[in-house]
Amino acid sequence: MKYIGTFPFGLPVQEVVQTDRTPKDVFVLGVYSSAVHARWENARNGLVITALAVASEPYIFWKGDNTESIIETIPIPKELGRLVPAAQNLNGPSGKALDNLILNPMGLDRQNAWLCDLVPHSCVNPFQQKAIERDYLPIAEKFGLPRPTVPPVPYELSDEKRRREILNEIIESKAKVLIVLGDKPIEWFLSFCDNRWNKLSDFGNDVTSYGKLHEVHLGDYKINVLPLAHPRQIGKLGQSSPVWYEVHKSWVEKSAAKAINLMG
Repeated sequence: MKYIGTFPFGLPVQEVVQTDRTPKDVFVLGVYSSAVHARWENARNGLVITALAVASEPYIFWKGDNTESIIETIPIPKELGRLVPAAQNLNGPSGKALDNLILNPMGLDRQNAWLCDLVPHSCVNPFQQKAIERDYLPIAEKFGLPRPTVPPVPYELSDEKRRREILNEIIESKAKVLIVLGDKPIEWFLSFCDNRWNKLSDFGNDVTSYGKLHEVHLGDYKINVLPLAHPRQIGKLGQSSPVWYEVHKSWVEKSAAKAINLMG
């Protein structure tokens, strides 16, 4: 198994990729894999960390199922308390938004979709890293626990090798439509094949222009691109834009069901 890093309490960071490799109608490109988040309580049931990433998501665009059973497998010394599932909205929200606000309104489900991320593994953001340094590292050293080595979110979300891997997956999927989720897949994949667009708003950000198909050549491979806002925006997950939320809501209500008919 390729070494990527280690989560707090010792589970390995794993690649999370599409496992069903049969032909699909759509190919969905996101940013980077999420993780299973636990609430860490001390031995007196007091809070240590509200949400700590402790395991790779079990499948790509995970929907938060079996969170408790996954966390129960993580060893933690009794003196350090216990791990329990973090708040429900912190495990699998992007996967739920993908299904409920993109695939299902189009008349699709996971069986029709090939899922992929620019970075195919979990990453730690600066806020999570600060919590680890403040609350986990001092205790880890004292109790001989593994030092976390989850990779940070990279500044460059793809390189030529990774873009070639993604293109090969698109070709293998035989998908008619490439759904790009937000700015990053456009900036770090699509723009290298077609420089007409570098971010989502380049396609338009109002109800008349949002969610339209655009024919693109990815090298020799022709495909229709459907640019949509990231699940964070359309699901109001944390910091999000009300503009993208509203235009996507209008697309769901008026246009999503027609999108599949336009695929040909």
